[in-house]
Amino acid sequence: MKTLVLTRADVEQVSTMELAVAAVERAFAGFGRGEASMPPKVYLPIEDHDGDFRAMPARLGNSAGIKWVNVHAQNRKRYGLPTVMAVYILNDPANAFPLAVMDGTLLTALRTGAAGAVASKYLAKSDAKTVSFIGCGVQANTLHGAHQVILDGFESLAYDRNVATAQRFADRVGARVVSLEDAARADIVCTATPSRTPFVQAQWIRSGAHINAMGADAPGKQELSTKTLNRAAVYIDDIHQATASGEINVPLSTGDFSLDDIAGTLGEVVAGILPRPDEDATTLFDSTGLAVQDVSLARAIYETAKSQSIGREIDLVGIGSLGSA
Repeated sequence: MKTLVLTRADVEQVSTMELAVAAVERAFAGFGRGEASMPPKVYLPIEDHDGDFRAMPARLGNSAGIKWVNVHAQNRKRYGLPTVMAVYILNDPANAFPLAVMDGTLLTALRTGAAGAVASKYLAKSDAKTVSFIGCGVQANTLHGAHQVILDGFESLAYDRNVATAQRFADRVGARVVSLEDAARADIVCTATPSRTPFVQAQWIRSGAHINAMGADAPGKQELSTKTLNRAAVYIDDIHQATASGEINVPLSTGDFSLDDIAGTLGEVVAGILPRPDEDATTLFDSTGLAVQDVSLARAIYETAKSQSIGREIDLVGIGSLGSA
C-alpha cells in the first residue's frame, strides 16, 4: 500500500470548478443530514507573527482527513509567501491508512468558492443577473469560477479598496469595476475581505438580493453592518463556527443579533430538511469554511488523480510490500 502525494501542480491539473461545486454540495447535504463527523476547528495563535494555524478534521462516508492551514496576514509583505497555505492528509477510516497527502492551499480556495456558489444555488433568486465581488483577491477568482458553474450567465461587478487589484481581477474575468455602493446593489453579493470594521451598509442592499459573507473566519471579524443581518434571512454553515468566528460573531456578542434570528443551516436547505427561501426574500449565507467540505473535495481530487495516474506514490508510513493498494 502506498500513499499518493499530490503537489499544487497535480491538484491544479485534476481540479475543476465543476468537481469542486459537486463535492461541496455533497458535503453540505451530508452535513445537513447528520451523516458527517466534524469536531470543532482548533486554533493555534501565533501572535508574535500576526498569524495562526488551524487544524480541521472531518469524516464523511468512506473518507476521513485533516487540514493543517495557516492565516498569516503579513506573509506576503514580510516573506513573499501566501497569506494562506495548507496541507491535507486523506485517510481511509476503515484502517486509518493515509491514502493521500496533498496541497491544501488550492483545495481551500476551490472549496470556499464552491461553498459560495452552492449557497447562491439554493438561497438566491433563480433569475439573478448580476454578481458582485467585494474584495478582489485570490478568493474572488474561485467565487467567480464557481458561480459560472451554477448560473447560465451573469454580469460581474468588481470592487476592492485597492483600485489596481479590482482592475486586475476585472481584466482577468471580464468584470466591470464599480463603486462599493454599486457592488452592494447586485443580485448576488460576495464579500471576501478580512475586515474587522463593517463596511457594507443595509441601505445599499436591494430587496430580494442574496449575500455570501465569506470573509469573517475569526473572532472580531465583520464585513456587514448589523442592520444588513437584521434585514435578511441568515443561513449559516455550522452553529459552533459561525457563533465563534463567522459574520454573526460580533453582533451576537453585542446583543444586536440572537440565535433565534438564524433561519437555519445551508446544509439543511441542500438536504431538503428546510425549504428554500421565497424568491423575493433577502438572504445571507455566513460562511466560515467547514472541514467536511475539505474532506469531500480531497476525496474527489484523490479519486480523479488516481484514475488519471497523476501524482507520486510513496511508502510514506513504511508498510513496504505488505497489503495491496
